[in-house]
Amino acid sequence: MSEIQFKGYAIHDKKNWSDLKPVEIKPKKWEEEDIDIAITHCGVCGSDIHTLTNGWGNLDHLPLVVGHEIIGKAVRVGSVAAQKTGFKVGDRVGVGAHIWSCGECQACKTDNENYCPKGLDTYNSPYPDGIISQGGFSTAIRANHQFVFPIPDKIKSEHAASMLCAGLTVFSPLVRNGCGLGKKVGIVGLGGLGHYGVLFAKALGAEVYVLSHSPNKEPDAKKLGADHFIVTSEKSQMEKIQHSLNLIVSTVDVSEGYPLKDFLSLLFVNGTFVNVGIPDSPLPQIGPFDIVSNGARLAGSLIGSKKEAIQMLELAAEKGIEPWIELMPMSKVKEAVEGMKEGKPKYRYVLVQDFVPTDGSAFH
Repeated sequence: MSEIQFKGYAIHDKKNWSDLKPVEIKPKKWEEEDIDIAITHCGVCGSDIHTLTNGWGNLDHLPLVVGHEIIGKAVRVGSVAAQKTGFKVGDRVGVGAHIWSCGECQACKTDNENYCPKGLDTYNSPYPDGIISQGGFSTAIRANHQFVFPIPDKIKSEHAASMLCAGLTVFSPLVRNGCGLGKKVGIVGLGGLGHYGVLFAKALGAEVYVLSHSPNKEPDAKKLGADHFIVTSEKSQMEKIQHSLNLIVSTVDVSEGYPLKDFLSLLFVNGTFVNVGIPDSPLPQIGPFDIVSNGARLAGSLIGSKKEAIQMLELAAEKGIEPWIELMPMSKVKEAVEGMKEGKPKYRYVLVQDFVPTDGSAFH
């Protein structure tokens, strides 16, 4: 049995969303399908901000520890988990945005466990025993083996962390919609998700178009590997690529002023527009001719499966993909979440373990 401590930085008051204070965490009841992980790194995701600020209206369980881009070392591996995965104590592993699924439904049986109707998020979800799942801004996490991923030796922990949500969120719709050689792929937005969209679309062999309202993002887009940069407010640039893209993945999480109709017009016949950004407010309304005129397909996507996560990590290791990140000690989590809300990181914050409880002693 591991002697790992479960402690983290939690929100206690909705009115003070960024004031995350040290708290003891009660993990779910141990089962032999579980793995206990001592956390070394955790990325800061836009979902963390939506949850902390209650933008999605789902902040129902306080105190709550967020964070779901987790890397660490396995310190306890259940017998069933070991048998099914081959994991052993000491292995470097990761956990993303989901932590449990039923394993019995059609989604679970077809490598779509991320769409399980009974699935649980890594934080803010109640287990059957009433325990609320707590996230990775913490010292440790207990996870079902199905949602624990092996990390290739060639990938640094700080690089792997944000791949487990941000990376997988764009990788899944890319591979499910045929991204590859001979395909023209648009990535809407160049932030944490968008920069991964460029990296993975290029690694898969596509011709990549970055669609952004910010002209000053062009140098970064080109450094990341984009073949084209389109300023969405420039009508002539948008018209030039109408009816040409096979796939568009939209990574932005805003809806006000969002030119959805214009993006749909960029699709070639039967092209697909996939939305992965989840804003606090509804998407703009569209008319029937916005999709029937070119046979456009409008879709959504939610993170990705374990099979896709492993495929993504293997591709990243093979191609030497390195995200653009900024490291911060976990004790500066307040600064990190506030900076994330203001859009400061280029393009992702990753917290490094240095948990400091109220008595001032660091976690090791």
